[in-house]
Amino acid sequence: MKSIAYYLLCCVLLVQSISTLARPLKKEEDVHGFHLLHGRKTTRIPFELHSNLIVVPVKINASDTLRFILDTGVSSMMLTNSDVAQKLGMKSVRKMAIEGIGGGQPISADVTIGNTFVMGQMRGLKQTIVVMDDDVLRLSELVGTQIHGIFGYELFSKFVVTIDFQTSELTLTTPQHYKYSPKKGSKLPITIERSKPYLDAVTVFSNNQELPIRVVLDTGAGHALMLNTAASHLQLPQKVIKAQLGVGLGGEINGHIGRLAKVRIGQYELNDVLATFPDSSSLGIKLSPKSPQRHGNLGGEFLRRFKVTFNYEEGYIVLKPVRRFLNEKFEHDMSGIDIRAKGNDFRHYFIESITENSPAHQAGLQIGDQLMLVNHEPVQTLTLSEIYRTFQQKEGKEVQLVVRRNGRLVVAEFALKRVI
Repeated sequence: MKSIAYYLLCCVLLVQSISTLARPLKKEEDVHGFHLLHGRKTTRIPFELHSNLIVVPVKINASDTLRFILDTGVSSMMLTNSDVAQKLGMKSVRKMAIEGIGGGQPISADVTIGNTFVMGQMRGLKQTIVVMDDDVLRLSELVGTQIHGIFGYELFSKFVVTIDFQTSELTLTTPQHYKYSPKKGSKLPITIERSKPYLDAVTVFSNNQELPIRVVLDTGAGHALMLNTAASHLQLPQKVIKAQLGVGLGGEINGHIGRLAKVRIGQYELNDVLATFPDSSSLGIKLSPKSPQRHGNLGGEFLRRFKVTFNYEEGYIVLKPVRRFLNEKFEHDMSGIDIRAKGNDFRHYFIESITENSPAHQAGLQIGDQLMLVNHEPVQTLTLSEIYRTFQQKEGKEVQLVVRRNGRLVVAEFALKRVI
């Protein structure tokens, strides 16, 4: 899934002053925070999974239904589409700067207060929402469906949240009514630092090294595992490829992609895991000495193989493996194509970049080509995730694309080739 996986991630993005502002005094939280309607103890919320990112329907104030990414890595609610804020008459109380991975200049944003946030039978009153001046992340183009914003910490801090990737449902339970039992899965301790969940029960195996690591559990990242080699003292795998890993608020994220022989999380072991290794120069922002230590993050491609429950209040997660997902291979794109979704419905797909000497490049495809058919299927019937999955099937599988170029149709055929 290439760059989609690493929109990178408003989690690290928001400067500390935002999270401080976004958290009112405890007394106010009791009165105005997130709560379930009509005295409910639990509720279920449907979600869609796009490129391993959890997309949920929400409403802000008197809005129509909006689509937000649920991100454990983000400390403050963020609206990436300023047009929505203008339409709803959301008033800025002050300007601020947002910093993020990728270097570059901070992004200007408005802080709005007193908002109502509704998701199914859950409501949040008097919510602070940060509104970006410009949608530099272009999440809708990367995900292939309309994305209006990102949120996370407020929900996870108020409820026990279970993410069921088989049924595509979130279950929210008030902490006092959630009871753990071993049949729900394995219980692993986490710590919440600066609004993010940290897990120490992870070990990676690579280059005959066995290294315990500390990771952030990050539902706002589509990749499986990202590692900072400088922080972890882990050497790059013997075979890696250079790649653009994604786009952050500060610009492009460059680095390497490689495979780890094995990753152990609690009692579970997953083999031949794809991992990304961003260049230190691409990380852009510098963590202060007081920042929590971490070696990387576990993202959606890894977490979706489990039914995951987050219990921030009691400091643990529960993992229950989904066997048919657990045994799936970790695969990278085998075509050499990076795609962006355009149009009002984000179902018009254009080639954004092509890797030199890749199967797609050798087949004559070009940047700017518009995809029309993928293996005889009209692209309007396919999500961007489904197209990328076609490019991640077994090596040697034949793919036929029909593209529009300068007003004429061009047919390109190639065999998928594993590069890592």
